[in-house]
Amino acid sequence: MTQRKIQYWVIPPEADAEFIASMEEILDTYEEPYDSEHPVLCMDEQPIQLHREIRKPIPATRKHARHVDYEYERCGTASVFMFTEPLSGWREVRVRGQRTKVYWAIEMERLLTTRYHSVRKVIVVCDNLNTHTKGAFYEAFPAEKARSLVRQIEFRHTPKHGSWLNIAENELSTMTRQCVAGRRFESARLLRAETKAWSDNSNKKQRGVDWQFKVQDARAKLKSLYYKIKS
Repeated sequence: MTQRKIQYWVIPPEADAEFIASMEEILDTYEEPYDSEHPVLCMDEQPIQLHREIRKPIPATRKHARHVDYEYERCGTASVFMFTEPLSGWREVRVRGQRTKVYWAIEMERLLTTRYHSVRKVIVVCDNLNTHTKGAFYEAFPAEKARSLVRQIEFRHTPKHGSWLNIAENELSTMTRQCVAGRRFESARLLRAETKAWSDNSNKKQRGVDWQFKVQDARAKLKSLYYKIKS
């Protein structure tokens, strides 16, 4: 029996008005010129399994690659937050012990009171995960402070099954390939140090993101998403 290859892909629904409304809002956001008073901040997060080496690896030589034992000890997980401004070419990685609403709110508060303390409003592009909400601020801070933080943010959520529209997800993918993949980290502290070094180096050499996919491209290439309106 012949086995055929399977290619996994994000298959959008045939027609979904809510999907295209959110998608076009995100695409319009990426077309706007840089505005220091209203910066666009994309954010995403992912869990990473922590592992400890059971046996000391054998360093690489000219004759063989570095040898790592296939056995390891599980050390829990960590949650990696990626924050990035597409147009300024800035990104920052933050590592927490786990994914919670409170940790997300604390990380956002840190940015809003430091990097963005003098801007009018931050346009935040993120998914609809239940930790990325206005209510998260009220779980982390007194109501008065929570309200002041919420007023600094304008959310622009990516549609369900549309995470590819979030530039922070692309940054996370790049960081994973260049910094995390094929390595074992036994603690959040070590992971934090390595991802910080990656983001610092990337900020020194990388310019802004040139997002090419626009609303007109979506209407031409993703026709199945749009309803056919009978006149």
